[in-house]
Amino acid sequence: MAKRQIDILVSLVGLIVLMPVLAATALTVLLSMGRPIFFRQIRPGKDNQLFSIYKFRTMRNGPGSDAERLTRVGQVIRAASLDELPQLVNVLKGEMSLIGPRPLPEIYLGRYSDYQARRHEVRPGITGLAQVRGRNSISWQERFEHDVHYVDNASLMMDFQIVVETVRVVLRRTGISADGQATMPEFFGTETDEPAKVA
Repeated sequence: MAKRQIDILVSLVGLIVLMPVLAATALTVLLSMGRPIFFRQIRPGKDNQLFSIYKFRTMRNGPGSDAERLTRVGQVIRAASLDELPQLVNVLKGEMSLIGPRPLPEIYLGRYSDYQARRHEVRPGITGLAQVRGRNSISWQERFEHDVHYVDNASLMMDFQIVVETVRVVLRRTGISADGQATMPEFFGTETDEPAKVA
């Protein structure tokens, strides 16, 4: 209950305070890539409930890999994590939380092991433990281990620590992408249900 109240308060205040940043980012996307300004995609949330996630668009429309379609302006927006700010609306609506496992594409639902699927026992977050432990530079197995660790150990103190570490990660612009990728390679499932045993 306290976590949800904090989510509502912070997302509402954040949308108001960050309005100039949101407007400036929206204008930058419009001038550099045209419409649409926002990227929307169906993602599974808590208990696999589907919702539309909102992000500022960072890629050109059309064929090609993510790396090929990612624009220079988009790279800057991603590096500063400005593309994630519209998700404050998702938080306000109760579809996401400020802190939690990042919501991944719907197509991955059938690829998770029982262990990995536990990430959906809580609301997905704008940032989370995996994001401050390597972001997109760690393996899928490590990411899922961090996600499940959060599910089993979530607390307001842990959330506060993740917020502090998120600021550090964003300022240092670390872990933005995996080697040779715009973000992360596609997840096709794993052959083992064993956790990665990460620290």
